[in-house]
Order: sequence, then C-alpha cells, then structure tokens
Amino acid sequence: MRRSFIPLTALALLLGACQQDVVVNTPTTPPSEGFVSERDTPAPTSANTVNDVPERDMREDTLARPQWLRQHIQGILATRKRNPIIRIVRYQYAGQTVYYESAPCCDQQSTLYDVKGNILCRPEGGLTGKGDGKCANFDKTKTNEQLVWQDPR
Repeated sequence: MRRSFIPLTALALLLGACQQDVVVNTPTTPPSEGFVSERDTPAPTSANTVNDVPERDMREDTLARPQWLRQHIQGILATRKRNPIIRIVRYQYAGQTVYYESAPCCDQQSTLYDVKGNILCRPEGGLTGKGDGKCANFDKTKTNEQLVWQDPR
C-alpha cells in the first residue's frame, strides 16, 4: 500500500496561513453615530476614490494630411469599425515628423510612419506590449502631439 503524505513544513505553513488575521482596509467613511471597533467594517463610501485624469485637448488637424495618409484613412473607413477606434496622431520624434496609428484591437501592434508613409516601427502592442522594439524610446521622447484623425463611426 502506497501512502501519500504532506511534509511537516508544508503542513505547518498551511495551518499557519489559515490562522493568520487578515486586515482589509477599504475606503470608508466613519459612521454618523457610535464607534467602529477594529473588527467592524463600516459601509464603503459612495464617493469616487479615483481621481479622474483630464482629457487631453486634441483638436483634429485636417490640413496637413499627406496623400498617402488620406488614402490610408479611406482604406480604414472601407473596413468595419474597430474597438477601440483607430486614431492617427502626429508627433515629432527623432528629429522628424511621424504619424502614429493606434492598434485596432487586443494584442495587435500600433504603427509609426514617417512623412512618406514608410513604417518606421511598431512602438507598442503585441504579446509583450512593447511592440517590435525598434523604437523603444518613442513614448518617452515624442513631442508636439497633434490628433490628425480618429474613426468617426
């Protein structure tokens, strides 16, 4: 007959873990009457405990779209709407004007184009979230953000 057993150290850890006092702190308001002891948990507040991040003021720039970009946008509009929607933003990066296209979904990669429409790199997305690694400093060094287009559908 074969016996299975748990080593004593594992058993001690399991028993010790089950007997520990766990304290959970939640954002709460004190009760209007009475006292709260260490073991009581008052009702959570209804107030939002997260500070909202203000929206960036990004007005769409329709004037400076190169021909290749106008055609690319028409190609996007000929496909189904993506969630999240595709956005194209112009930046200054590595001494040149570039166009950043957001990833259409999930683990897909975003794309960074030069002014002629050549792909420079894929700055983010993919399984690692870090893109193709060819412009790893893009997020830290990009400047002069200007929304060029976002899917209006």
